[in-house]
This record gives sequence, C-alpha cells and structure tokens, in this order.
Amino acid sequence: MARIRVSRVGEQVKKELSQILQREIKDPRIGFVTVTAVEMSGDLQIAKVYVSVLGSPEQKQQALAALEKAKGYIRTEIGRRIKLRLVPDLMFVMDESLEHSEHINRLLREVNNRELGDHESNV
Repeated sequence: MARIRVSRVGEQVKKELSQILQREIKDPRIGFVTVTAVEMSGDLQIAKVYVSVLGSPEQKQQALAALEKAKGYIRTEIGRRIKLRLVPDLMFVMDESLEHSEHINRLLREVNNRELGDHESNV
C-alpha cells in the first residue's frame, strides 16, 4: 500500500513540476527541459527529478544550474498544489537515457547499412 502512495505522489509531483517549468519559470536556460521521471523516497522527503535537456553539454549544465536556483520557488509551488505534510526536497539529475538510446539506434543503423552494402557487393 505504501509503495502505491509513493508512486502516486511521484506522478503528481512530475505533473506539477512539468506545468511549473513550462508556464511559470521565465529563466531562458530552462527553455528545453523535460521532466522524464520522478523517484520519491519511501518517506516522501526526497524527490529525485530526472530531466532531459536538448542542447550542448554546456547548455545542460546551465539548465541544471537554473533549476537549482529556482528550487525554492518550485518547492513552494508544489507545496501549494499538492497537500503533503512536508514538501519533498528536490534533487535534479540529468537523464541521459534518451541520448543513450539515440546513440544505440545510430550504431545499429550504421551496422545495418554496412551489412546491406556488403550484401550488395557480393551479389
């Protein structure tokens, strides 16, 4: 039962965070930030927020810095929108899974193209 509540709270935090970042934060460094997942600790005190950022490594670091700077405001807004005894502390973490999967896809395409090229030369 507790795991279900932790999961539900995490999903609610993710939803509210996405809305706050899209509509209320005006920092240009947060322009292309997407909240991909939120993992809540069992006691709901810490929310590990996974974010994906389009851009160069420098832009990603700037986006994380901007999120850290806006953390107080974001926590206040989450506290207003979600009724919890304690508002969780937010830990922003870069989610590299999208880039990793794109890299794997690119490698697979290259291998596939090479095999097609070898096959055509043998025919």
